[in-house]
Amino acid sequence: MAMGHPAKRVDHGTPIPHNQPEAGAVAKRSPGATDPVLVRTRILIVDDHPMMRQGLAQVIRQHADLEVCGETDGVVEGLQMIKAMSPDLVIVDIALKDGHGMDLIRDVRAAGIQVRLLVMSMHEEPTYAERALRAGAHGYLPKSEGVEQVIEAIRSVLRGEVYLVPRMMKRLLTNMVGGGLAPAASPEETLSDRELQVFELLGQGMGSREIAERLFLSIKTIDTYRDHLKRKLGAANGNELMLQAILWVHGRKT
Repeated sequence: MAMGHPAKRVDHGTPIPHNQPEAGAVAKRSPGATDPVLVRTRILIVDDHPMMRQGLAQVIRQHADLEVCGETDGVVEGLQMIKAMSPDLVIVDIALKDGHGMDLIRDVRAAGIQVRLLVMSMHEEPTYAERALRAGAHGYLPKSEGVEQVIEAIRSVLRGEVYLVPRMMKRLLTNMVGGGLAPAASPEETLSDRELQVFELLGQGMGSREIAERLFLSIKTIDTYRDHLKRKLGAANGNELMLQAILWVHGRKT
């Protein structure tokens, strides 16, 4: 797999002989053949980190019934590849080169494309898992989890189940039992998806111009989001908002 390239397509694999397929695999008999062949489940990876894509692809290829049919690092090309390749599963990161993973999920749903979607992200907060599921994802897995959990999440989503790690499931169930009125774990849970995205980029030290370029929005629009953030989070001014954002981002990484 080439390093540094924004996207790489992988040829569809051909069915391979396999006498004892793994759970979830589909065995089909070719015309004239005496032994069944294993039809691999095709997975597309959408992540903006080349090393993450490479590592994830290596994990997937260790299983004979799974294959990586393609990879990319952005929303626009991700949607194009989903339409062109018709994968069985798409693994999506939250932060992408040209936008947000939530945007890709919504675009897929709006287009009526029937594909399973698993979010893998560095974000550990249940807030992101809840938002991903509401957007149309079928599972959410923090990148801090081990290899076994990655394969478990993939197979669970492919079986038609919703996958969450236990701590996130507990939070989600608490909210459901409380009728969606359970106390928020942090003020940031009151923010819209786009507001949360802007808040996070502020916490990474970006100014309005840099954020606007990253999100393909106008500087005026970003400043409007900053005003909304100050009001919702009770920040007296832009500097206080920036401090809150930096402390929040730093707190998530410690």
